[in-house]
Amino acid sequence: MDAPEHAPPTKGDLEVGKQPNAYGKRGDLMEFNNKLDVEYNLPITSSRNAKWWYSAFHNVTAIVGAGVLGLPSAMSYLGWAGGIVVLVISWLTSLYTLWQLVQMHEMDGRRFNRYHELGQYAFGPKLGKWIILPPQLIVMIGLGITYSVTGGSSLHNFYTMVCSKNAMGECHSAGLSVWIIVFSALHLFLIQAPNFNSLSGVSLAAAFMSLSYSTIAFAGSINVGRQPGAEYNLDGFSKAQGVFGVFNALGTVAFAYGGHNVILEIQATLPSKPDQNTSVPMMRGVWVAYAVVSWCYFGVSIAGYWAFGNSVGSNVIFSIGHPVWMVAMADIFVTIHVIGSYQVYTMPVLDMIECSMVKHRIPNGLPTRLVYRSLYVCFTGFLACTIPFFGDLMGFIGALGTGPTTFWLPSVIYLTLHKPKANSWHFWASWTCIVLGVLVTIVGSIGGLRGIINDANTYKVYQ
Repeated sequence: MDAPEHAPPTKGDLEVGKQPNAYGKRGDLMEFNNKLDVEYNLPITSSRNAKWWYSAFHNVTAIVGAGVLGLPSAMSYLGWAGGIVVLVISWLTSLYTLWQLVQMHEMDGRRFNRYHELGQYAFGPKLGKWIILPPQLIVMIGLGITYSVTGGSSLHNFYTMVCSKNAMGECHSAGLSVWIIVFSALHLFLIQAPNFNSLSGVSLAAAFMSLSYSTIAFAGSINVGRQPGAEYNLDGFSKAQGVFGVFNALGTVAFAYGGHNVILEIQATLPSKPDQNTSVPMMRGVWVAYAVVSWCYFGVSIAGYWAFGNSVGSNVIFSIGHPVWMVAMADIFVTIHVIGSYQVYTMPVLDMIECSMVKHRIPNGLPTRLVYRSLYVCFTGFLACTIPFFGDLMGFIGALGTGPTTFWLPSVIYLTLHKPKANSWHFWASWTCIVLGVLVTIVGSIGGLRGIINDANTYKVYQ
């Protein structure tokens, strides 16, 4: 007889997971996880009827985040030549490592529905979990906090632009913390979505919004033109500022490619077919998504840096400043987009929580979901109010979390499982990604942490 829809696993099932012959073997661990996927309504795998175009807008939502608006600022430390080179290399390497993950989703007759499952299969149950989960959780929880700050800031900026002003040209507005709470309150409802596929409408709207505000940033920069005094060199920076600025810029670029953290979870929503590997429809969506990424990243970076040079702010929309209606519209588009991005990056976290729940014989039905999911939203909202500094977080989270999970861990796993010959293209391409990715992780983390420390005296909590 089939297990009840939300019933916890039996004692015998759990004991299988604890036996050395089962849990100590990579294949048996995957079989145990797949058994949970079949028997319980887990957020990632309870619906597998997605189409290839679902993966396209899920990937756009996950990859093209609000960090794109900070890329012109990264260019200000890298210069024209360095900036273009970094953009091209990051685009190529991230696309290659994403392809590696997609190809490894189905191997040896199994589907690896979660990033950490693939890591456990490659490195062993315990080591694989500790290698993958820390950076992945840094990205997914960190983006939940960062996007809460971004959403609250965008709502606050929109209100101050459209509100009725007094004789002094000012309007009364609640502080940033209140707007972060408003943003978080929206998620108390959206976060109850049962699975990834149920987010398709939200994700589609978010993907369209990311394309829209990126286009506004591009067109707005072209419209204002090259500003008087716009410089494209590092003469205005001290040597230390220049070095650490480059470090932080690399982390900011890394932050712009966080979608790898949810790529296997997105692919898990596609149905398995006897005559076709899920990598085929998944890559169709990836190609569409990366076409959008090309337009957004290169267009915004080049136009924003051209218009403002080294004086461009951490958010190019604020540097543009006018017309007011266009900037206000961009703020609304950013808000809608980060609503969707928050949900896309949160769903794998919810899945991890529910996997742990059913393994410990805790039902994952609606009452339990209402409680723990609401608490998670409150948790990210509280931390967003406590640490509301978006610009510095981009570089630090990008390097420390996205650096490994996007730029070098996929290649390490690929080399471990596929073992390409030393004279093959994939062998050298993988090692190139590993070397560059480790470098970005180290120097980007240093630059991002230094930015946070230097600006700490300017931060205001619970505004």
